[in-house]
Amino acid sequence: MTTDEASPTTKGTGTGELADFDTLTERYQRELLAHCYRMSGSVHEAEDLVQETFLRAWKASADFQGRSSVRTWLYRIATNVCLTNLEGRPRRPLPAGLGTPDQMAGDALEQDHEIAWLEPVPDAAVVVAERESIRLAFVAALQHLPARQRAVLILRDVLRWSAAEVAEALETTSAAVNSALQRAHAQMNNRGLTEDTVEPALTSGQQQLLEKYVDAFWRKDVDTIVQLLTAEAVWEMPPFTGWYVGATNIGDLIGTQCPGGTFDMPMLATSANGQPAFGLYMRTQDGSGFEPFHLQVLELDGDRVRHVRAFFNVDFTAFGLPARLPADYSPDHAGNGAGTSS
Repeated sequence: MTTDEASPTTKGTGTGELADFDTLTERYQRELLAHCYRMSGSVHEAEDLVQETFLRAWKASADFQGRSSVRTWLYRIATNVCLTNLEGRPRRPLPAGLGTPDQMAGDALEQDHEIAWLEPVPDAAVVVAERESIRLAFVAALQHLPARQRAVLILRDVLRWSAAEVAEALETTSAAVNSALQRAHAQMNNRGLTEDTVEPALTSGQQQLLEKYVDAFWRKDVDTIVQLLTAEAVWEMPPFTGWYVGATNIGDLIGTQCPGGTFDMPMLATSANGQPAFGLYMRTQDGSGFEPFHLQVLELDGDRVRHVRAFFNVDFTAFGLPARLPADYSPDHAGNGAGTSS
């Protein structure tokens, strides 16, 4: 495969799918975005990486010889674009992955905007065919792998490529691919992540749980929030570096550090990373409406919430949520139930 620029007279003259590059782009945009997001941990970087992939593919389209499918060819290009992008870059963590101990609610809150944090991805932007491969815990664990191990694991386990196909894409040997996959599996297993740990679709009981959760934040009923969490629940909120373990500890954090009071924090349902998510809005100081505060992505354990990742500085509109709510907004009359995950 070559990425050399084709001559103006031959560009876009490929047969089949390559003959209509606009349709090709539309067909593979979302799944390539998911692939580049798994590799990079950033939605914004993934968008740029996909554009670079299509640019390289367009330049090389005249040289495509059909030894593989166009889809496989595009994934090869995207993987190598990602590997080049990741050279010399630090991994994208979440607070619990910084290697620091968990904190108590009374500890000082510290932000670090110099860290390139892992970002959530809207379900609407990607193909979430295999939910375990896009959920936050999995993508966060991927960031702990060296870039080439990350690529091997994704190509082998998510895309189901053979070792020979991966070896050809990465210009290495099948033996090297199998060795890298074995090391990647060991890392992922150490973090308790297997294909069997992904949650199934939400049950009616879990839907009711989420409705209670949303209502408890609206009323700032900390006791109820605590009851809806597992005993060893975890709370993270990048760019704040602290992370918190234990339902009571999290309740104290919400009760003492969250600036909103009763009827100040409406939540609207969306979905991110194949998981239920909510945009939490905060009443403005002048009372003129509600503005985005943070996006919560929830991980459930039966009829309780076991992990909340609350992301600040998120564009709510990218998740299908309004940029602002009016001053007279009330969830009692808005018809917004709990979110569903695809």
